[in-house]
Amino acid sequence: MSVPVETVPAPSDVPAPDPSGPARDGQLAESLPGRYYLDPDQLVQDREHVFGRSWLAVLRSDELAPGSFARVDLAGQDTILVRDRAGVVRAFANLCRHRGATLCTEDSGELRRALRCVYHAWTYALDGSLLATPNAHEMPDLDRSRFGLVAFPTTEWLGYVWASADLDVAPLGDQVRPQLESRLGDASVLDRYGIERLRLGHRQVYEVASNWKCIVENFMECYHCATIHPELTAALPQFASGWGTVSGGVGAGATFAEALEGFALSGGRQRDRLPGLTDADDRLFHGVILRPNVFLILVPDHVAFFRMEPVAHDHTRVTVDWLFDAAEVERDDFDPGDSVGLLDVTNRQDFDACQRAQRGMSSPHYRGVLVPSEHIVLDFHDYYRRALGEGPPATAPPGSR
Repeated sequence: MSVPVETVPAPSDVPAPDPSGPARDGQLAESLPGRYYLDPDQLVQDREHVFGRSWLAVLRSDELAPGSFARVDLAGQDTILVRDRAGVVRAFANLCRHRGATLCTEDSGELRRALRCVYHAWTYALDGSLLATPNAHEMPDLDRSRFGLVAFPTTEWLGYVWASADLDVAPLGDQVRPQLESRLGDASVLDRYGIERLRLGHRQVYEVASNWKCIVENFMECYHCATIHPELTAALPQFASGWGTVSGGVGAGATFAEALEGFALSGGRQRDRLPGLTDADDRLFHGVILRPNVFLILVPDHVAFFRMEPVAHDHTRVTVDWLFDAAEVERDDFDPGDSVGLLDVTNRQDFDACQRAQRGMSSPHYRGVLVPSEHIVLDFHDYYRRALGEGPPATAPPGSR
């Protein structure tokens, strides 16, 4: 059978979508222009206005023992996390206040009682205060209180250290509570999963050749699910509709397939549900975005915690922690492989798609549109443009796929 040839108009003849009639109204809507994903200078703006003014999850709390340090990237700034002997976590810019030398060059390590610059031996207490300088008697006008380490706000939540490069950032609750309520209906739903009590069962780091915004957008919509996620849509048939959990309303989640006993590659039940969950939670999947750098997957017997770090305009590092009840992790026969497998194959499919999109956006003919089932992505665009000082306030709450 011959295939009829369709005449396709040249890109210049394709009518641009009307942004005043977005997909929220059942129409096509214009996506962000390609420069937001392709311009290295845009990442500078993203770090300053989006990541630099937000709380970011930067490290698991149990990876920072008392008397130790860890280096992290905080909105593009080299940062030291320190836990003192009393258990208090602090974050400091990784530079000496004397001449700016890097204090810590290792990724992590043990500390004695202080941080000492190897260049001129300026020495700082673990609270960041300046303890000592060589030849201090020759500098009677040196006010040590003015030369402590630059400290960033820190807190601990969900078993992770959160920090912000914004010295005047609002409390973390102000950032996450509206997002939780818009997705789960009631922020306290998250409490039932007891994430702060869970233990790391497996970690996977993905290096994705894609802009961070592509990854957020992919996570939010499910128009692609039936195309690239056969394993996921078999487990969650609702996702094959292209609408994911959006059509179910706030707090609805997605229900496992009838034959599915657990969220695992085999479909079998791997372990008992998490202790704080109820019967109503037993067959539900929730995907939650906590902008700008955290995604959560909540299923009855484990949680997946995603941390996203923009490395370059076309490179994003995504660290995924699979978290389980502590008693399960301590079992001699503990094997997370089946549970990890389903999400891992889904992640790889997603990230391959994001990389394809990143490559395609470099074409001079790129002009992206969003179909009605992708309308939730417009909420992210509203948030993003607002953060840059470019756009109108959002007209609908944030969500996830």
